[in-house]
Amino acid sequence: MRRILIPLVTVSLLALGGCATDQRKDALTTTLNAYASTVRWGDFNAALQFVDPKVRDAHPIPPLEMARYQQYKVSGYDDGNGPVPNGQFEVHQTVQINLINVNTQHERSVTDHQTWHYDETSKHWYLESGLPDISQQ
Repeated sequence: MRRILIPLVTVSLLALGGCATDQRKDALTTTLNAYASTVRWGDFNAALQFVDPKVRDAHPIPPLEMARYQQYKVSGYDDGNGPVPNGQFEVHQTVQINLINVNTQHERSVTDHQTWHYDETSKHWYLESGLPDISQQ
């Protein structure tokens, strides 16, 4: 009986580990798609909710800076090749965001280097790099 039990437990643990990986991957895909959609609609207040709460608390965005996001409409969001894993619980993604200044109608592009981290406790992916820097020239 013991000969059968040990391999059975080992296979079960490996299968559960695979399930956790699949759940993380599915959660990442869902989170990145939701974030992209939110930014495409130009809703930076909602996009701020994707930022890790610890990062938001440590580096709050002043109201004037949040108001600056309202000066732009997003005309493009290109995530290129998608996320690149950096270990089990972190991915990096480089995104090109096209912005149109609503006052001047001038369009420009900014590069957003995103770092996403998986929180095992909440089973949620959080953006650690913060909102895109729209002050880039």
